[in-house]
Amino acid sequence: MLPPAISWVEGHLRLLDQRSLPTSVEFIDCERAEDVAVAIKTLAVRGAPAIGIAAAYGVALEARTGRSQAVAACDRLALTRPTAVNLFWALRRVRERMETVPDSGLFDAVLGEAAAIHEEDREGNISLGRAGADLLPDDCRVLTHCNAGALATGGHGTALGIVRSARDAGKRVKVYACETRPLLQGARLTVWELVQDGIDTTLVCDSMSASLMSSGRLDAVIVGADRIAANGDTANKIGTCTHAVLASHFGIPFYVAAPLSTFDRSLTSGDAIPIEERSADEVRRLPSGGMLPDYYSIWNPAFDVTGASLITAIITEKGVILPPFGEGIASLLSRQEV
Repeated sequence: MLPPAISWVEGHLRLLDQRSLPTSVEFIDCERAEDVAVAIKTLAVRGAPAIGIAAAYGVALEARTGRSQAVAACDRLALTRPTAVNLFWALRRVRERMETVPDSGLFDAVLGEAAAIHEEDREGNISLGRAGADLLPDDCRVLTHCNAGALATGGHGTALGIVRSARDAGKRVKVYACETRPLLQGARLTVWELVQDGIDTTLVCDSMSASLMSSGRLDAVIVGADRIAANGDTANKIGTCTHAVLASHFGIPFYVAAPLSTFDRSLTSGDAIPIEERSADEVRRLPSGGMLPDYYSIWNPAFDVTGASLITAIITEKGVILPPFGEGIASLLSRQEV
């Protein structure tokens, strides 16, 4: 059984340390917002929805000491990861809630808002999973990239939530999980998570997806997202665009699974999505434990952008959006705001 990635335990935030998986299951107890910020920055907690949830709880940790501390926590947490828009969405919700309560009720209000964000994400994932499962055949072979499961969300997962929901509906699903260089979130997290749930999973190198698709052994590619622009352009873990291009070439459906909090209508296209660039040491580190020489020049973007034209459908907790995505996204988000 999967342990919860995020939980509020006896007045503090407990995070499953995803850096230690799959070799050991360890937890981090966060007492201050700075602990949460470090956990987000160092990928102890990761995945766009999970980052937002953890950040909201991080503000609650400071809200019990005062309003100014809570406001400062919002500012600090906003600096941790630039691409995942769920982080800023969650912090905005917490700030707006803070504006409606007196100092005496601040902590309870912020903690309640964080818990609501957490529960809404979990319930939304279940709805998203069911909507996505309906798109899959009874016997389905799925490729996924990075980790968009229970570890990356409030529970159940987005891309992997679809797999779980399909399995629960009686469909036979086999998953091919890309290792996801350079930090191996697919190998370390996705395979571990699915095996814990008894789902048939095979690990493949990122560079093997073309061979896999050409062999006729795939029925769909399903990935998560960190930010989706108004036109449907989608930022996800680096390497996602490669799989989308290949899926288009081989005529395989390419699905993006994400909650509404992942959409950013302020950006007209993916060209404006900020892309985090991480330490070159993540690439320099060798599987054997050694390091490549310091004089190697390394480029290490954490995400790439998949153009809307390569996406078959975007699956959300409020339904499936089909092309043209601009109209569908605007309509769905407008109904949500009413």
